[in-house]
Amino acid sequence: MIGDVFAMRNLKPLITVLLTFVAASLVSTASVSAQSLKIGYVLDTAIQSSYKAWQRANDLWETERKAWDTEGQNKQQELQDMVAEYEKQRLILSDEKKKEREAAIRAKQEALDAYTRQVYGPGGTAERKQEELLAPLTENIRKAIEAVANDGGYDVVFTMQSNLGYIRPSLDVTQKVLEYLEKLDK
Repeated sequence: MIGDVFAMRNLKPLITVLLTFVAASLVSTASVSAQSLKIGYVLDTAIQSSYKAWQRANDLWETERKAWDTEGQNKQQELQDMVAEYEKQRLILSDEKKKEREAAIRAKQEALDAYTRQVYGPGGTAERKQEELLAPLTENIRKAIEAVANDGGYDVVFTMQSNLGYIRPSLDVTQKVLEYLEKLDK
């Protein structure tokens, strides 16, 4: 699913930044105890379910994925039909015809394998389509988080996918990020 990519793509850098920031804050808080840390978080699932552009991208992704799956299933069925037909006629076929049919079956299997690699393999059609759909949305989300953090005076805003410690629910800035994203779409 598209949402998994958003979470996985942002998890490592966010954890690194957050841990660095928390460590620096602990060091600086030791010397300046009156300074407070303002932290906010974003619910990835809320962004994915409420951000209309994300929903449209997910719908388009699912439509494309289903078409690729259907084509692959059709190719698989054609191969199975060829094998079944060959098995039915194998005993009555000449050696030359057997070799021809076996070669045709191998070619059909190779075509199916090539299709699967082309669509679902590394750098394949599915990966490229997912990047095409996600890149602008991920950038909009990054901008929205940054803008909300700056406007609200937050020291840290991170996604809940990182699952780091306790976060007071009143620090959730998801709605503000969604409002900002809605402004971007207008």
